[in-house]
Amino acid sequence: MNIFYITGTSKGLGKAICNLLLQDENNFIYGISRNNTIKHKNYKHITLDLSKPYNITEFKFDTINNAESYTLINNAGIIGDIKHIGNINNKKIIDTYNINIVSPSILINNFVKTYKDTDVKSTILNISSGAGRHSIESWSSYCASKSAMDMFSLVVNDDFYFLRNKNFRIFSVAPGIVDTPMQDDIRLADNSDFSAVDNFKNYKRQNLLSSPDKVAQQLIDIISSDNDKIILDVRD
Repeated sequence: MNIFYITGTSKGLGKAICNLLLQDENNFIYGISRNNTIKHKNYKHITLDLSKPYNITEFKFDTINNAESYTLINNAGIIGDIKHIGNINNKKIIDTYNINIVSPSILINNFVKTYKDTDVKSTILNISSGAGRHSIESWSSYCASKSAMDMFSLVVNDDFYFLRNKNFRIFSVAPGIVDTPMQDDIRLADNSDFSAVDNFKNYKRQNLLSSPDKVAQQLIDIISSDNDKIILDVRD
């Protein structure tokens, strides 16, 4: 049995990844989110709020008899307040960092702690963003937290050498512009807060957004591949 832990499974890309993986009877998924929208015999829902990382510190990963692989997919993320600095709600800054980098970092730490002494193939796939690799006006917390995800992944990969466990792999993947509820939030931004908002409205009008199902399959293919790059973009 392939064991997956996936955050943000109630909608968007996370739900699409779950639905594709559940087509294979040999996959079992632990879905981590505030709400449950998936019913399947191979799916177990875990209610957690990633904006409250102290709750995440107590989360335990299971060791499953005869598991063929363990995979953690840090998918959950928020865009945060789309406003120029000086106009941002401070709580939104905290929530954005907690959900996008603090809670995923804790989950990765606990995941490695649980499986570092096993001989089972263990993979971490972090959903990053092109916004973490170049700046975008009014997205300061989002850009910074996604950039942190890339760097955290690179350092974790360096740490694997010292664990002397060759069964670990980590990826930080930019999924492109995907048709998810996050894009809805971006299109609702006021032009005075985000001057490029019309570009994002046009992406939707012109059908330039990638479908969650297509991107989900690309991410699953990365997990199944022998790719040794850490920082990836599905558009490459």
